[in-house]
Amino acid sequence: MAAAVTVFLCGDVMLGRGVDRILPHPGDPELRESHVRDARDYVRLAEARNGPVPAPVDPAWPWGDALAELERAAPDARVVNLETAVTRSGDFAPGKAVHYRMAPANLPCLRAVRPDACVLANNHVLDFGRAGLAETLDTLAAAGLRTAGAGRDAGEAWRPAVVPLPRGGGRLLIFSAGAPSSGVPPQWAAAGERPGVAYVPELSMEAAAGLAERIRRAKRPGDIAAASIHWGGNWGYGVAPDQTRFARALIDGGADIVHGHSAHHPRPVEVYRGRLVLYGCGDLVNDYEGIPGHEEFRGDLRLLYLAAVEPGSGRLAGLRMIAMRSRRLRLERAAHSQARWLQETLDRISRDRCSGIGLRGDGTLALVSPAAPA
Repeated sequence: MAAAVTVFLCGDVMLGRGVDRILPHPGDPELRESHVRDARDYVRLAEARNGPVPAPVDPAWPWGDALAELERAAPDARVVNLETAVTRSGDFAPGKAVHYRMAPANLPCLRAVRPDACVLANNHVLDFGRAGLAETLDTLAAAGLRTAGAGRDAGEAWRPAVVPLPRGGGRLLIFSAGAPSSGVPPQWAAAGERPGVAYVPELSMEAAAGLAERIRRAKRPGDIAAASIHWGGNWGYGVAPDQTRFARALIDGGADIVHGHSAHHPRPVEVYRGRLVLYGCGDLVNDYEGIPGHEEFRGDLRLLYLAAVEPGSGRLAGLRMIAMRSRRLRLERAAHSQARWLQETLDRISRDRCSGIGLRGDGTLALVSPAAPA
C-alpha cells in the first residue's frame, strides 16, 4: 500500500483590512462598516490588546510560527480558504455590513505559506463586485496559485483545483462550494457565463448528489477528493442536521475529505466510513484581535490541520492539529495550557463523531485512533 499523503487544511485566511495595513503595500483603508470607517482602527485594536505591531512588516509576518511548523510537518499539499478579495476596486458590494480586500501588491503574504490551492466559495470573495472578483482571479493566476469555487463563469467556478501528489501518480482534487448559511448572497452564484461562486442554495440531498457526481466524473484511481464547504454561522459548536447529512452524502458519493469552514472557532471533527469530516476549521489569519465578544469560544486560538490519507482507499490514516495563537496580528505557537483547552473542547464536542481527540507530549492534538474500516 502506498504511503499516506499528508494534506494541510485550515480555516479562514483573511489578509485584508488591518492585516493589509501592516504589509509593505497597503491599499485604500476606507471601510463602510457601521462603527469602523478606517482599516487602521483594527491595527489599533490589536495593539491595545497585546502591544505594538511593527509596520511595515515582512510579508511572512502574519503567518509567524506557523511557517516553521509547516516546514517541520512537510505536508504533501496545502489548502487554504482565502476569505479576501485581492483587488484595488472601490466598488463595495451593496447590502453587506463587512467588506474584505487586500492590495494585489501584498500577495507575497499569501505566497509565504505556499498554498497549493485557494478555495474561494465564501461570503467575501465578491465584496468588491464582479470586477473585484476578476482582479482576484487574475492576480492569483499570475502568481501561479490554483483556485476552486469561483470563476468567470459557472464552469470555472465548479471546476476543481487539481494538485499532483508526490507519490503514486495520484492527484488531490479540491472542490469548493458556498452555502447561504455562511452569508453567501444568492446573487453571487455563478450561472452560465455569469461570474460568481459555486453556490449551493440549500444543503439538500439533491445538491449533495450533484456535487458527488462532479467528484465521480473527475476522480481517477489513486486520487484523493476533498469537498471544501463554506457553511454555517460564526459562533457555536452545534452541527445542523442538514450539514451532517450533506457531509455524509458527499462521503458516500466519493469524497474522501469534507473541509468545512465559516465559524470563527473550531467545530466538531467526525470520522465517517473511515473518511474525515471537519465541520469547521475556525479562523487562521485575520485582524479580529481586540474585538470584544464571544470570549468563551477563545477565537484567538487557531489550528493547523494535518490529515494523513491513504491514496488508494481515501481512508484517514491519522489527523494531527497544531495549536496556534493570534497575537499582534501574527501566529505564534500556543502555550501548553492553550493547546490543552483546545484539545478538551474539541474532544468534548466531537465525542459522538470520532474516537476522541488527545494531546501529545509535544503539544499537538491528534485523533486518538484511526477509524474502523469502511
